[in-house]
Amino acid sequence: MAQKVNIEELLKSMTLKEKIGQLTQLAPFFFKDSAKGIVTGPMEALGIKDSDIWNAGSVLGTAGAEETIEIQKLYLERNEKKIPLMFMADIIHGYRTIFPIPLALGCTWDENLVEKVARVSAIEASAGGVHVTFSPMVDLVRDPRWGRVMESTGEDPYLNSVMARAFVRGYQGGDISKEGNIASCVKHFAAYGAVEGGREYNTVDVSERMLREFYLPSYKAAIDEGCKMVMTSFNIVNSIPSSGNKWLLRGILRGEWGFDGVTISDWGAIKELIPHGVAEDEKEAARKAIQAGVDIDMMSGCYAKHLEELVEEGQVDIKLIDEAVYRVLKLKEELGLFENPFKGVDKEKEKRVVLCEEHRRIAREVAAASIVLLKNENVLPFNKDIKKLAIIGPYADEHAILGPWSWQGRWEETVSLKEGIINKIGESKVLVEKGCETEGESDAQYKESLKKALKAASEADAVILALGEHYDMSGEARSRAFITLPGRQEDLAREIIKLRKPTVVILFNGRPLEIRELYKIAPAVLEAWFPGTEGGNAIADILFADKIPSAKLTMSFPYTVGQIPVYYNHFNTGRPKPSEDSTERFCSHYVDIPNAPLLPFGFGLSYTQYEYSKIELDKNILHGNDSIKATVKIKNVGKYPGDEIVQLYIRDLTASVVRPVKELKGFKKIHLEVGEEKEAVFEITEDMLRFYNENMEYISEKGKFLLMIGPNSRDLQTVEFEYR
Repeated sequence: MAQKVNIEELLKSMTLKEKIGQLTQLAPFFFKDSAKGIVTGPMEALGIKDSDIWNAGSVLGTAGAEETIEIQKLYLERNEKKIPLMFMADIIHGYRTIFPIPLALGCTWDENLVEKVARVSAIEASAGGVHVTFSPMVDLVRDPRWGRVMESTGEDPYLNSVMARAFVRGYQGGDISKEGNIASCVKHFAAYGAVEGGREYNTVDVSERMLREFYLPSYKAAIDEGCKMVMTSFNIVNSIPSSGNKWLLRGILRGEWGFDGVTISDWGAIKELIPHGVAEDEKEAARKAIQAGVDIDMMSGCYAKHLEELVEEGQVDIKLIDEAVYRVLKLKEELGLFENPFKGVDKEKEKRVVLCEEHRRIAREVAAASIVLLKNENVLPFNKDIKKLAIIGPYADEHAILGPWSWQGRWEETVSLKEGIINKIGESKVLVEKGCETEGESDAQYKESLKKALKAASEADAVILALGEHYDMSGEARSRAFITLPGRQEDLAREIIKLRKPTVVILFNGRPLEIRELYKIAPAVLEAWFPGTEGGNAIADILFADKIPSAKLTMSFPYTVGQIPVYYNHFNTGRPKPSEDSTERFCSHYVDIPNAPLLPFGFGLSYTQYEYSKIELDKNILHGNDSIKATVKIKNVGKYPGDEIVQLYIRDLTASVVRPVKELKGFKKIHLEVGEEKEAVFEITEDMLRFYNENMEYISEKGKFLLMIGPNSRDLQTVEFEYR
């Protein structure tokens, strides 16, 4: 089966139909003889012929080694050129071992942990037959109404860029031909996170400056790290859908950035050029997409049905087809598939590595590092000698805490909150009542559940309220206009908190929620997100101080939904509000709510406390290629060892265009034992001051700047320096 291949010669030998096949991606059931009855409908809908199936270049979403091997064998028997299939899948935050959702991973502020997550994911996915993962998703997100914020690492371009690189390194391992390494596909190019109203698949309208300053950097970071593929987004950019946007794909991606890898549409996106209103029919959609620079058509059938006639009619230059096919074949060669079409896939290895003890250990470590302590009025940590602990709420004993895009994960293999706490302190000390549902509950049912919950809470020494969104409320096509806790959960919380027991609210969710009233009355609040396979154990580690909270938010929590979008790196206005408590009327403000979010970007508490010294600069004037060293000392003055995330922000005070009030330019995660003091040293260089000026040139401008260091984007010390 193994073969050495000369890509140029292979390309020359291929018929036009065979070439177009390499640019077509289909779902697994198309290839399985056992699924022929199921295939008939989709084949007719997409206009796919049997010959198209056995020329197709890639498969989307196989379910493990056995299916992958079966499909590859069948395909190689029927494909005349014996060109192996490439198997791709959405491995977003784990394969079978599920890690916290990416938004939670961002809250670790730890690129090494994120790289480790991607490494484990690649090892498991590769054994299951995956060659390419549709990750990292690096869309910058500012609107928590959008369900897919859970796939991003947050609202900041610098942090997203750091995490994008970490994902790529972890998946690809430096050499995708080696066993256990898979290719990464960055998505969604571009600006998908800016959908209007937070509504899935909606319009995006941002200026070119906004696009380049905030939305493009993280995609470029992934590409600079060697990412092999790019997926187009569903939205428009400059009023042209991404899958038909030549300026975006050929101009910026290939022209400016020099990307020579493979591009792929999102599911059915080429056909969606028709409802977007830029293509009259599928034929025109196919022409516009290939001319714009989309190499692979994912599940629309437009290429398979129309590219051949478009070339024959002279509407599409055969060179465009050849270039796209060459890129696809080159990626297969880089993956080592011509030499071994079954590279990596191994049923026995799959059994051995997926969800192995080491991978579960890493999942537990990462989950604990992603849990954000939002409030603590001397409630946490709990003592393991506690006599009775009541766990109340829909997530008290819920295994569906993996989060969206965990399609290989299994609930029965997941540690619930109840199980994690029992593992920590024993079953005899734990009382559990659901209290209410997240949805679909009558008043009578709620009254009965509440009665049981109040009884359990009154018998306990402390209470955990395990609340959150229903697991199906986040992810793709899960936009929410009201991002409060669903169902009667806030009513339940109020009744339990009235008992005046030491109470901690633990939130399970895929987005920042509107929790203003709950935050006010709850003695302690812990943001667990959807924490993955080892979620229950990791939360228990935090609750009982076997792990000390260190995570910090990478997306602001709104005071109320009416503020959205609310984010830390906003612009000033000509009439800024002087301060949050100002009563000035004629300034940019709301008359009924604060301007500021409830909880800002970078915010997170610990069980210990840190003191920051004053910022010291080795000089306050920056010249050319020189640098300024900014130093701050951090001391652990609390009772627990811990990790503090020290954040550096810069503001350009006067420029040719308006600049943000602050921008994250660096961060350091520092471990401190009790009483220990360490220095955090940041180097300020000219490239940190660059932006797109009035002529859209990426430059720095001389002038005065504020340098800010602190534990979050709100509580900062400030010093001034000058760039000359």
